[in-house]
Amino acid sequence: MPPVSVTRTYLEMTEPSDLRPARLPDPAPRIERVGECPVSFFRYLYAEVGRAYHWTDRLGWSDETVRRHLDDPAVSLWVSSWEAAPAGYFELRREGDGAVEIVYFGLLPEYVGRGWGKFLLTEAARTAWSLDAARVWLHTCTLDHPAALPNYLRRGFRPVREEVYTADVPVPP
Repeated sequence: MPPVSVTRTYLEMTEPSDLRPARLPDPAPRIERVGECPVSFFRYLYAEVGRAYHWTDRLGWSDETVRRHLDDPAVSLWVSSWEAAPAGYFELRREGDGAVEIVYFGLLPEYVGRGWGKFLLTEAARTAWSLDAARVWLHTCTLDHPAALPNYLRRGFRPVREEVYTADVPVPP
């Protein structure tokens, strides 16, 4: 695996009025909070949504670590579904300074390209603001889907910082 240069961009909204919502897709997927999330379901969402984008930081978490994470009252998990099948998710985390981070966000591969990412991001930001957030923030990188950064910008997120790092990323055959 040759090292690849990656640019990570941090973005934020500082007012609920910054959000430029996407239109409700027709048909629209359902979005609901996951209450008692099974560890295996959490692992499934993270692995399958993040597979193409090299999400690896949580793959090595023990079941106990996942359970502690999910039991943290500052963390909430929201699943998008279509005809009762999971289509994507977002994870929010309230921080001590009043900010809410959209920690993870994405769709399963079968649902990419339907315009649902715009809707899911709109709902993630709305939900974050409904938690009385002082600001809502997230980060993305050049390993993410090519539409990720443009989607964040179109929804009203503003870049506040960039950093460049190297990552070992498998090169497809």
